[in-house]
Amino acid sequence: MNAVESREFRDICERAGLAVTHQRQVLFEVLKSMHGHPSPEEVYARVKRRIPSISLATVYKNIHLFLESGIFREVSLHHGSLRVETNSKPHHHLVCTSCKAIFDIDADDLGLSEKTGTLPGGFLAQRYAVDVLGLCAACQQKIS
Repeated sequence: MNAVESREFRDICERAGLAVTHQRQVLFEVLKSMHGHPSPEEVYARVKRRIPSISLATVYKNIHLFLESGIFREVSLHHGSLRVETNSKPHHHLVCTSCKAIFDIDADDLGLSEKTGTLPGGFLAQRYAVDVLGLCAACQQKIS
């Protein structure tokens, strides 16, 4: 992590009210470098290469702190396991019901537009997260 990225991490922690620790910094760096929607176990495997003494419980605890403070987002509560959203740009997800792979898709590619303001029933939308469930190309090939 260069000096600018290190300062960015310190600023993020300060805004979130989190203490800056070496473990959190490594975890943040690993998450930022991972593409897709990693599980805590996948993150743990990478972090453990840099901090061999770290526990899976510590990784889970800090991922939850990052999620609660808004540093990262959880992909969806509906997939059965925690997945971290590392893509900060607005998008939606294609979810394979067979292999559980999750792919990002731009809202324009789905033909969706986000309504601003209050929705029916007085519901105030904070962000839109659409999951399209189906079969990925690889799983379709398996059943053909």
